[in-house]
Amino acid sequence: MALPLRIATETTEAEGVLLDLVNAYEQAFERAAASVQLSAAQACVLGRLSEHRSMGGLAAELGCDASNITQIVGRLDGMGLTSREASPTDKRVRMVARTAAGEQLTERFDRAFGFAREALGRLSPDEQAQLTSLLRKALPSQ
Repeated sequence: MALPLRIATETTEAEGVLLDLVNAYEQAFERAAASVQLSAAQACVLGRLSEHRSMGGLAAELGCDASNITQIVGRLDGMGLTSREASPTDKRVRMVARTAAGEQLTERFDRAFGFAREALGRLSPDEQAQLTSLLRKALPSQ
């Protein structure tokens, strides 16, 4: 289980609430992953495979080393949840996709991970729109 984020310096109330939200999200994600016998990293990678993806593309998207993705996908392959094959356009590139069992497990995980739906369900439609606008404004420019 990930340790809760804590800043050593004094924070504003907004910073504290934002950190509490991030912590609650991560804990809920880890519980949902554990409920389907996956690590959080495995659930994260499996969730990104709605279509065939290159191993390098996954690593870049997740901001991690390609060797980490190789290890995670290797474990998912061993569980029968993913499969790898050479890219049809570049045989040096390995593509990864969910198997039928991986699709079923992803659906179970999605049902177990209701954090965002539950949190937003406590807000009115107007509050949801306001929150969406504020979160977009707070995100760094891409």
